Amino acid sequence: MIDLWYLFLAFLIPGIVGYGGGPASIPLIEHEVVKNYSFLTTTEFGEVLALGNALPGPIATKMAGYIGYDVAGIPGAIVALIATVVPSLVAMIMLLGLIMKFKDSPRVKRMTALIRPTIAILLFVLAFQFFDTSYESAGVVQTAILVVASFLLLEKWKIHPAFVIAGALSYGAIFLS
Repeated sequence: MIDLWYLFLAFLIPGIVGYGGGPASIPLIEHEVVKNYSFLTTTEFGEVLALGNALPGPIATKMAGYIGYDVAGIPGAIVALIATVVPSLVAMIMLLGLIMKFKDSPRVKRMTALIRPTIAILLFVLAFQFFDTSYESAGVVQTAILVVASFLLLEKWKIHPAFVIAGALSYGAIFLS
């Protein structure tokens, strides 16, 4: 029962303060799940994130469902999903009138523009942590191969990220297991 409460808190907090959707809330979820409650290690979180990115749909709900199930079975998945979805649902219902009234406001647009660099920094820190963990567990050569190949596939050849993630998972299964 206590795990369900901690799961609820671990996904409620990013759901409340994760302005900007899934990518903005991923570092917050990682902080709660890995650092605060130790439900997963950084490596396990990275694997869940990669799997979640490879599947269609919102990343935060997929991660909540998987992590909740991993920690406390079906009740854990339900609690984590509710904690992830409810803050946005309540905010949307309560603030729908204000959103429609001020959606074209220059102040709202400036506020959004000011939040973007913070989200970018949080994502950079998360990527650095994953790189550091990968470097420690797989070695510099394997990490460099994956980084360079992923960069080229994504940026030069414009391959869809789901295929790059699937390829990286396959590479890891073949060469790193």
